Amino acid sequence: MAAEPPRVTHVLETSLYVADLDRAQAFYQGLFGFPAFFRDRHMAALGVPGAQVLLLFRRGAAAGGSATPGGTIPPHDGSGRLHLCFAIPDRDLDRWQQRLADRGIAIESRIDWPRGSVSLYFRDPDRHLLELATPLLWPNYPPAGDATAPDADPDAR
Repeated sequence: MAAEPPRVTHVLETSLYVADLDRAQAFYQGLFGFPAFFRDRHMAALGVPGAQVLLLFRRGAAAGGSATPGGTIPPHDGSGRLHLCFAIPDRDLDRWQQRLADRGIAIESRIDWPRGSVSLYFRDPDRHLLELATPLLWPNYPPAGDATAPDADPDAR
């Protein structure tokens, strides 16, 4: 019998590869309010609620690896239209629709999922597909004890 793997607590970093780093950083900070943790000529690290980090890499900038004071990050790169989903509380769905409209960002699709979740799909300046999803999209969202859980106080949702 195989031993259980050591625990993983969550996804810490997610990467997108962009043509114009300044434009991408301005988009994510302007729309979502994500603070910048780090920035150089190759990448920007933005803080996402929930102890996560969105890494924006200038396309090709990390293809040769990156030296750091503690060692070298192996080469990586990406192309094409990628997808990310950001979790939002039910109570903020209408506010997000208005925020996107106010910024001239078209909603490409809205899906009302069978479990009761709603997803809004739209594009960033590099044509990556972004999604905003309310609770119940997946069985593990929201996690047990989360204030956005459907059985939680409705004023907290």
